[in-house]
Amino acid sequence: MDEIDKRNRLDDDVFTYQVNKDKKVFIYWRGRQVRVLKGKEAQLLLDRIASLDAKGVQLVLAKATGNFKRGNER
Repeated sequence: MDEIDKRNRLDDDVFTYQVNKDKKVFIYWRGRQVRVLKGKEAQLLLDRIASLDAKGVQLVLAKATGNFKRGNER
């Protein structure tokens, strides 16, 4: 996993997530919502992160968001 995060950007816990009562997963990057997962996709994510450490969770959340940045974020 360390070879994937060569610049150690995921050490700062930049991604967070919340699960609502409808089992939707809201993924945030630095406090801003960037993705909403529902249904099977949400359950798969929750199953994946259940047994991971903090950096592993960050990596899975980063992959789940895809390429959401387009160069105009600050």
